[in-house]
Amino acid sequence: MKFAICNEAFPPWPEERSLAFARQCGYTGVEFAPYTMGKDTLTDVRYLPASDRVAMRQAAEAAGLEVVGLHWLFHKTAGFHLTSPDAGIRRNTATYLTHLALLCRDLGGSIMVLGSPKQRDLLPGVSHDQGMAYACEVLQAVMPLLEDLSITLAIEPLGPRETNFLNTAADGARLVEMVGSPACRLHLDCKAMSSEKEPIPVLLKRHAKILAHFHANDPNGRGPGMGSLDFRPILATLLEIDYQGWVSVEVFDHEPPPEVMLRESIDNLRASLPAAAAEGASNNPGAATAHGPA
Repeated sequence: MKFAICNEAFPPWPEERSLAFARQCGYTGVEFAPYTMGKDTLTDVRYLPASDRVAMRQAAEAAGLEVVGLHWLFHKTAGFHLTSPDAGIRRNTATYLTHLALLCRDLGGSIMVLGSPKQRDLLPGVSHDQGMAYACEVLQAVMPLLEDLSITLAIEPLGPRETNFLNTAADGARLVEMVGSPACRLHLDCKAMSSEKEPIPVLLKRHAKILAHFHANDPNGRGPGMGSLDFRPILATLLEIDYQGWVSVEVFDHEPPPEVMLRESIDNLRASLPAAAAEGASNNPGAATAHGPA
């Protein structure tokens, strides 16, 4: 099982030191939030110099980390909206996604997680079905480039506290189906799934075929194992469905010191693995033979 860390959780250290510390903790991947890369309040990746992109990729590689890709795609930007009734804004949003795809490629990543709740909220007068159609239009415009770059855009359902659009895994799966491209798949997040009626393992099994990426966190916004959520059945299900992607730690509550959060999160995940592996093997005996011990 491959563990990654989202870079906005890093301590306020120079990037090279934070990357090295993440690798020391045991992470083997890093996921970048574009807004962390610029110096302005509103970050526009179109103006991120090629030299900075090369330096970020080289710093990750030097630390022994693989760049997973990007998330928080539209955070701290202006003028972009996935479900806007304004066709011009939708075109601009699609164009910006192409620039994000090029950034992802330059960094060596292959996943773009589409969360950004405020840039997808349904605006007054826009129905859910209209929002789905608008979002589909935007994403379909970007799919040819993503397919050429071998980059997957992973649609992230989020809970109703964050947004009024795409609140369930089922909604995310429906949008994936509407877009109809192998470069568009589903991302699932523990905090978000905790707002649904069905247990997380049930949702993971139901959507296993289109699951491209996974975020590990607790409903309290902290890292895995730093709240009440039991990760043993979650990891067991990921093993059972033969999930081959990253388990990436994303946190929202930054009260614990960052270095504590980084270390405890991966330690807690690793501590859950033996029981998860045993449970996963008992549920799917062939998996243990095919893939060896976890």
